[in-house]
Order: sequence, then structure tokens, then C-alpha cells
Amino acid sequence: MKKTVNKSAWITLLCAAALLAAVTVLENLLDPSRNIMLFISLKKGAVYALVAVSMNLLNGFTGLFSLGQAGFMLLGAYTYAILTIPAAQREAVYYIYNGSAINFSLPELFGGGAVGLVLGVLLALILGGCVAALVAWLIGLPVLRLKSDYLAIATLGFGEIIRAVFQWDKLGPVTNGANALKSFPTFSSFNIPGGPRLSTGVAFLLSGVCIAVILLLINSTYGRAFKAIRDDEVAAEAMGINLAKHKRLAFCISSFFAGVGGGLFAMLVNQAQAKTFTTAMTYEILLIVVIGGIGSVSGSCIAAFLYVAASEWWLRFLDAETFIGGVKVPLLRNGFRMVVFSVIIMIVVLFFRKGIMGDKELPDLFRKQRKEGAAK
Repeated sequence: MKKTVNKSAWITLLCAAALLAAVTVLENLLDPSRNIMLFISLKKGAVYALVAVSMNLLNGFTGLFSLGQAGFMLLGAYTYAILTIPAAQREAVYYIYNGSAINFSLPELFGGGAVGLVLGVLLALILGGCVAALVAWLIGLPVLRLKSDYLAIATLGFGEIIRAVFQWDKLGPVTNGANALKSFPTFSSFNIPGGPRLSTGVAFLLSGVCIAVILLLINSTYGRAFKAIRDDEVAAEAMGINLAKHKRLAFCISSFFAGVGGGLFAMLVNQAQAKTFTTAMTYEILLIVVIGGIGSVSGSCIAAFLYVAASEWWLRFLDAETFIGGVKVPLLRNGFRMVVFSVIIMIVVLFFRKGIMGDKELPDLFRKQRKEGAAK
């Protein structure tokens, strides 16, 4: 059994490395200006995959129905942005408040340049995750006593409260109030002038490393305890599992990676603004988890890319007015894309009740095919 797990881990690692190399090569072979939607979809898909897997850790593997992902993403995005805006740009960004209360930038503290950029960005993302995890620990003390829909309502309320707090004018010198934070390092900052373009590869690398850590956790003794709690809390407690401790641990870890995902999302959209992290964003992530399969990391990743590609790229032509022989094609207008996309989502949910992958992973499917082939 151990050899099988190790072999699957190596295969997964090699596939991830091959995918990263393929994405980097593709970005340098194709003209980004002519394939802008392709690379936006790839980067957004990578970010959403991480956030979806973090939600699946809580909802699918631990059995806690939480809807606070957007709030934790907001904490991560703002922490990242506040700590990485260059000191020279802070007065322009915080012009309404005559400058920022925080006057340092992590990349500059590490000496600037390529090394300073990498170290500063990594530390800011980790700190963003830590802030989200700390807040999760604080609110987890009361809300994790709730179950099912009550927990979902409580965490959803947290997301709305934190969004309102960050737009509070009194916190303007730190959060810039209702205004957007800009001028911080983005994925494009990793493109080498006159050299290779690395923005999409960096998005895949950062998200991939985080997802790999979550996978290691799921396959550890802690992961088995989470699954035991999901399956039967009474039996898990009888086995000696501390329910409160493990629930809080899962909640904090999920929030940490949601915070990191929020920082990556800020790098994707080139700004951090509270009004972006709405309830609708949480529902998007939840929909990705359901489509991929609750309890499947592979399913969440696949569904994230399919969801983003369909909503942002493949169906975009439906929003454009089209004329054939001087006759306007009916229904094709702004907003029709989301109507068709919603119908597709309904069909997928109806015919794939357990999602694309169910509770299986890609290596499980490959092993099943090999067994069927050997039986024949």
C-alpha cells in the first residue's frame, strides 16, 4: 500500500512539473496580446483551483459547511497589497488620506531587484495567509460550535462584515477605504524584460505548491482524522479524536490557503478592493467544488479551469451582436453568455450528481483502468 501511494505521489509530481513546463513554453511561444483570454483563463483558473481546494478541505474532507472564503481571500489580498506597495507609490495610492500609515515595502526591505521581488512577494503571501488563519481561529471559537446551515450562515455573515470593515473610512490610512489598492507586484512583474515571460508559470507554480501541501495534509494522520469527523463525529470522538481541535485546525488551514489565494487573486487583477470579494465569489468557488466533486482535489482543479474558461473565454462570443446577411441573430447580446452558462451548469449538476470526479482522484481512475485492462 505504501509503495502504491509513493508511486502515485511521484506520478502526480511529474505530471505537475510537465504541466508547469508546458504552460511556460506555451506563454513564450504564443503572442500574449493575441491570446490574452487564454492566459487570463489559465492564471485565474490556477488561482480559483487553489481556493476551491482550500474550500474542499473544509466542506468535502472535514464535513464543515463554510461560506466564508471570500472574506478570507479579502484578508489575504489586502495584507499582500499593503505590504508590497513601493514606498514611493504610497502617497499616490493613498492620495485621499495624504499617504499611508505603513511606509515600507517588503520587496524593498529585501534589497529590491529580482531577489527582493521573489522574497518580498512570497513573505507577503504567507503573511496574508497567516492573517486569514488568525482571524479564522478567533471566529472559529464561537462559530464552530454550530453545524450545517447555521455554520454556513455565520461564516457568510463574517464575509459581509469584514468587507464592510475594510471599507470603513477610519481605516483609510491602512486599507485606503473604499478605494482600490494598486501599484504592487503582479504576475507580470515576473516577466523578464527582453527575456522569457514567466507570469503564467509563476501563477501555476505558487498555486501548485499550495495544492501539493494540502494533498500531503489530506493523506496524513490529520487528514484521516478530518475524514473520520466528516463520516461520523460520534465514532470519531469514540476513537479518541479531539473534535474541537481538529475542526478548528481544518478551519484555520483552509482559511490560510484562501488568504494566499486572495493574494494571488490581487496579483491577477492588479488591484485589491473590498467590493470585489462579494458573496457571489464564494458561491462561484462553492459551485466549482460541487461540479468537480466534493472530496476530490483533482475534481476541484479540473472544474476550476473548465468553469473559468467557459465563463470568461469560450462563451464570450454570445455577448456580441451578430449579423448574418444583414439580419441580426436573435438573443445574441450582452449578458446572454451567462444565461447559456447557467443552463450548462444546471445540466452538469443534474447528470453528474456527485460531480465530475465524485470523491475520486485522477490516480484512482488510472489504477482502475489498469486493473480492467489486466482482467481482460
